[in-house]
Parts: sequence; structure tokens; C-alpha cells
Amino acid sequence: MAIFRQYIAPLLAVLIFLLALVAVSARIFLPGDLAAPAPVSEMSPMGEQAQVFLNTIRV
Repeated sequence: MAIFRQYIAPLLAVLIFLLALVAVSARIFLPGDLAAPAPVSEMSPMGEQAQVFLNTIRV
């Protein structure tokens, strides 16, 4: 059990950290349009789709 605490557990923690670092850093290599934030457009809460949805759930 001491081998696990001294060698394997710290190695797993470092590997998980490095994997997360690579995943977050991969954004640098994405094309410009994919690296931009998602566009935000205003939608009215009772738009056409919302009204259709409400009409279908009314009993």
C-alpha cells in the first residue's frame, strides 16, 4: 500500500493535471472561427417556438 501512496497516486494526479492542461491549451490550435465565443442573440421569451411549445403541452 505504501508503494501506491508514494509512487502511483502522485503519478496519477500529475497525469490527470497534464491531460487537463493539454485539453485547455488545445484551444490555441483551433481555427479562428471556432476559438471565438459563441454568438449571443436576443430572443424574446414568448417567441414563435416558445408559443408552439406552450400550445403543444397544454391539456
